[in-house]
Amino acid sequence: MVGVAVVGAIVVFVITYLVIASRQLHWLGLDRPAGATVGAVAMVVVGALPMDAALRAIDLHVVTLLFGILLIAAYLAEARFFRLCAYLVLTRARSARSLLFGLSFVAGALSALLLNDTVCVLLTPLVVAVTVEARLPALPYLLALASAANVGGVVSFSGNPQNMIVGARAHGLISFGQYLVLTLPVGAACLAANAAALAWLFRGALPHEPLVDRSPPRPALDRPLAIKALIALAAFSGLALAGVSLSGAAMSAAAGLMVVARVPPRRAFAAVDWQLLVFFAGLFVVVAGLAHAGLLDRLFDQLAPVIGRGDAAGDLAFIGLVVLASNLVSNVPLVLVAVGWVPHMPDPTWGYVMLAVASTLAGNLTLFGSVANVIVMESAGPRGEIGFWRFLRHGAVLTAVDLVVAFGLLALERALGVPRWLGLG
Repeated sequence: MVGVAVVGAIVVFVITYLVIASRQLHWLGLDRPAGATVGAVAMVVVGALPMDAALRAIDLHVVTLLFGILLIAAYLAEARFFRLCAYLVLTRARSARSLLFGLSFVAGALSALLLNDTVCVLLTPLVVAVTVEARLPALPYLLALASAANVGGVVSFSGNPQNMIVGARAHGLISFGQYLVLTLPVGAACLAANAAALAWLFRGALPHEPLVDRSPPRPALDRPLAIKALIALAAFSGLALAGVSLSGAAMSAAAGLMVVARVPPRRAFAAVDWQLLVFFAGLFVVVAGLAHAGLLDRLFDQLAPVIGRGDAAGDLAFIGLVVLASNLVSNVPLVLVAVGWVPHMPDPTWGYVMLAVASTLAGNLTLFGSVANVIVMESAGPRGEIGFWRFLRHGAVLTAVDLVVAFGLLALERALGVPRWLGLG
């Protein structure tokens, strides 16, 4: 690739990232999906990628997996399952702190099964409504929702988009079930530590007296549809555990659900976030153009001698690189590039685990570190207003706590021989 194309790729990526980070460039009228689409086209126009390479850059396994999970989530939303989950937690809490912990564990558990972004979209309005009714500060609970959704996504390859990418690329080295066994205790411990850290950070803002009972009406659950959708979700997990590709498992479960749901499919299709699919398709192309420029690869090459040692120092260097780069270019673009580094590491299987966990937990560091953060703060309106630096002050504590707990437990699992017991070497 000639120098002009390299410069063009860098310029296109920077402008695209600015659109993503700034929510919307009003003078251009571009939002995130439009910005990613225009950026993808621009990568071809400036010569960073030929058209056929741009089309190949779109990972259909990830897009298909994302679509299948979104479709199942749409049926759960149609059944008012998410509203009921939120209602049960938000109305049974007897104190501000128990509400914080309950919300954290519900958001984390749902995000372990479904896409964390979807969980945030559905729960944010409910959290805002309850904090208004209970006369509680919204910010601690909005941060709890966003950070717990990020942490919960650690647990499975279907929890967030970057884990979907890792799971698709790691197929054959580590399965859905093997990864789940490794990270389930990590996710549970991190959720508890994350909620405790938030309670400490906002110890002066959370009242100690019992909450006033201002319960909203209980949502009417469509029980038959909810049961069918939960069975479809269980079928997805079962197929993935059996070794079926994640994309195949998700689409098989979603297709079966459409057959038995007895709900017009157009209602589920209308609820799917098509803009998110367009956003990721465009982002695949934009990041492929950046990868051709080789900037992130050069950064990895600088640390390769240390990372290549395969010891604690090498692991720390890789984790630090992933956390830093995830907050510079966002975690999904970083993972799209970093999955190309992992096969060159001493233990690629462990490299994929580190990449998935570190890039996910890195999302709690800055406001733009993950899409979930932005969704929560945007959806909350004026009650979700928080500056970059204030978010960073809280996010730095949460990220440090989460990383120490997560990799401390993973190191303990390695020392106890859990990966060997799972057949991972």
